[in-house]
Amino acid sequence: MDNPSNLPTWPEINVRLVSSTEEKNDAHFVRHAVFVHEQKVPAELEYDSHDDAPTTLHFVAYNENSPIGAARIRTYAPGIAKVERVAVMSSNRGAGIGAMIMKRIEEQAASLGYTRLKLNSQLQAVPFYRRLGYESVGDVFVEADIEHLAMEKELEA
Repeated sequence: MDNPSNLPTWPEINVRLVSSTEEKNDAHFVRHAVFVHEQKVPAELEYDSHDDAPTTLHFVAYNENSPIGAARIRTYAPGIAKVERVAVMSSNRGAGIGAMIMKRIEEQAASLGYTRLKLNSQLQAVPFYRRLGYESVGDVFVEADIEHLAMEKELEA
């Protein structure tokens, strides 16, 4: 059967909207491994007040029962959600996991009435987000000693 989204199909991969403390801990595990350990982002910058805000939605990708990816979204402005902390474990990169996470986020955001998503992409990830339909907005800026570019995407109704 064709896969119209052009995403790989992985029956053992499951991207979940976090609904338990255990799942949230799994998302933090992935983020810590990628941002704090691998990219040397200080933990006090990686974890912020949005992590515990009741309106922030966390997502975690599992390969069977192992957490391999994570992200979160939060309201940025009326009708606009901000995607943050998108991370995939290094051993799972290049297999479409990040795209699966973003697809799940976009579906969830649209179902909640958001019409646009905003994110700050690390420069090395800009081509990934462009392939998913995100467009650059503004100039390069530095956050946590890493160059970023703001990007946005209009969601389909």
